[in-house]
Amino acid sequence: MPKLKQNSRKSTWLSLLGLVAACLALNNLGIFFNGALGLPFYLDNIGTILAALLGGYIPCITVGFLTNLVAAITNPDSIYYCIISVFIAVAAVAFVRKLRLIRFPHVIWAVLTFAFIGGVVGGMLTCFIYGMNFGEGVAVDFAASIDKTVPMGYFFSNLLSVFLIDIVDKTIVTALSLLIYKLLPHKLIGYLGRQDWYLVRIFEESNRKIRGRMSLRHKSTLLVAVSTTLVAASAIGIAVVQYHHTTISEYTYNAEYAASVIANSIDPDRIESFLRDGERAPDYIAAESVLQTVSDASPEIQFIYVYQIREDGTHVVFDLNTKDVEGDDPGQVIEYDDTIKKYSKLFMEGKDIPVDITNDENGWLLSVYKPVKDKNGNALCYVGVDISMSHLHADEVSFIAKVISIFLGVLILIRTYAAWMSERHIVRPVNVIADAANHFVYDTPQSREESLKMIDELGICTGDEIEYLYDAYKRTTSDTVRYINEVEEKSEQIVRLQNGLVFVLANMVESRDKCTGDHVLKTALYCEIILRQMKKDGIYAEELTDEFISEVIHSAPLHDIGKIKVSDTILNKPGKLTDEEFKIMQSHTTAGGEIIDKVVDTVGKESEYLTEAKNLATYHHEKWNGKGYPKGLKGKEIPLSARIMAVADVFDALVSRRSYKEPFSVDEAFEIIRRDSGTHFDPLIVQAFLNDEEEVRRVQELNMEL
Repeated sequence: MPKLKQNSRKSTWLSLLGLVAACLALNNLGIFFNGALGLPFYLDNIGTILAALLGGYIPCITVGFLTNLVAAITNPDSIYYCIISVFIAVAAVAFVRKLRLIRFPHVIWAVLTFAFIGGVVGGMLTCFIYGMNFGEGVAVDFAASIDKTVPMGYFFSNLLSVFLIDIVDKTIVTALSLLIYKLLPHKLIGYLGRQDWYLVRIFEESNRKIRGRMSLRHKSTLLVAVSTTLVAASAIGIAVVQYHHTTISEYTYNAEYAASVIANSIDPDRIESFLRDGERAPDYIAAESVLQTVSDASPEIQFIYVYQIREDGTHVVFDLNTKDVEGDDPGQVIEYDDTIKKYSKLFMEGKDIPVDITNDENGWLLSVYKPVKDKNGNALCYVGVDISMSHLHADEVSFIAKVISIFLGVLILIRTYAAWMSERHIVRPVNVIADAANHFVYDTPQSREESLKMIDELGICTGDEIEYLYDAYKRTTSDTVRYINEVEEKSEQIVRLQNGLVFVLANMVESRDKCTGDHVLKTALYCEIILRQMKKDGIYAEELTDEFISEVIHSAPLHDIGKIKVSDTILNKPGKLTDEEFKIMQSHTTAGGEIIDKVVDTVGKESEYLTEAKNLATYHHEKWNGKGYPKGLKGKEIPLSARIMAVADVFDALVSRRSYKEPFSVDEAFEIIRRDSGTHFDPLIVQAFLNDEEEVRRVQELNMEL
């Protein structure tokens, strides 16, 4: 049964921190050399793979996550790739058993898996982060060459490019990791392997099967996974929504500010001349230059215009040529667009216009309108600024990719440590207590003491309710064992007393018959010989349980208890009995059964012991062929214990001296038993009796000496 490892907390955390620090240093050393040599690789997974080889999930995922966190100090974008490093860490532990063997096919599969994660998955993340753009560098140039050779488009050529480059990168880091692992002392590797944070699988299978139920390990793992996933999903959702609203608010502010600047720069007294004369009107060009300056200052501005809204349509005051779109001429009357049509009444009343967002042939636009008012506060026209939001989708995809990559990395890290803490402080302690209970042996005093020692050596020290449960279980089992020992001792005393009384009682009955001598003792011994041999030979194996054998042996002395009702005259008659006397003698069988029945009535409950005592007393003179007494039972109708006693009783009678005969020799007695097999006796019982002839002779000779 597995025991709970109890390392000191200080030693556990120091060993973990030491391994993480060393492997993290290796990753950053690889990054440094890659930059110093100007290589098109990363070399940032040497320590991650080594951590997997030495310590499993806990240090490996920690190193993978922290590598990008440290790199973000000098390159902030590195933090977005922590999820890639974490995925590589998970894959490294999945391959760790095969990597340690350094078999070429396994190493190749591991390298290809690492390269797929780093190149393909990492490349797609790059594309999303930078708005469907892979940026610049050797990988992009290589992708262009690939696309020229085998046309496959910008996206797929870049993915293939980074995958091929990453194969070289992951081959180098895997080879270096395995080399360092093989050079490390075996003592250090063994020490790290004994730490309780060492997990090759986070979801280790339980050694016990729970039918139709989920194990505690899986429940705790699922709880952590679901809760952290829900928290992460909620946080990501809130962040994305907040980003969207913040961006819209920022666009609105910029548009309103631009519209206000333009509205304040236009002289309301010039509006009519601007409408009538256009560029020929005084100050028109100057006012238009303000619009152009504002447009150039903000790349998000798609259109800037100044309109006067009347019943007959939209009168153009200014319509700036922006973003290669030709504007309308001053004074021109155009139809209402959707926004103006929607708010035409407000426009003509000179009121404030709400911010409007449209998505039509002009694109996804946010429109803001500010009135140009005269000195009396009347709105003469409106300045309109349209902000293009077409790149908002790309920005949101980039933002989501960044947030998810960071959150997933943190999520897996938290999930790993939560699974470890749950395993260490809940699952394993509960499992070892359950194992101890399951393997507790109550059979003998020695096995009970060993089981108590096993429980005591578990040494669960969680400092919480589980430790309290463990202490309570230890006390309970100790008290139970002490009680069992006391009960067994008293039971043994009662059994010895019972057997002694039975033997004394049987001897008292037999002592009335001056010819039977030690018949009680010898028949019990012969029965025991037959029973042991039958069990050895597999005869009547289903009936011959240890309990049955014990009951028959101990109740055997009572087989002639009914003789207490037979007179001494008949018991000790020197000659042959008359028919009437023989009938009285035969009645000792039914009398014995009646005596046992009275005992049962007195006790109030029939036991196996009394059942076999009654069977022996009542039926030991029945014969296999049905010609015995008192019931004339035959074959297996006769209880098994009585069939055994029949052989033992007759054999002892044959070799013993009686008032009416001289003893037969042992050989003659064996021959008679053999001859009556199948008529008087059960053939299988005779077979067992004869199979242990040597032990029968020993008992017979011993009793003759006594």
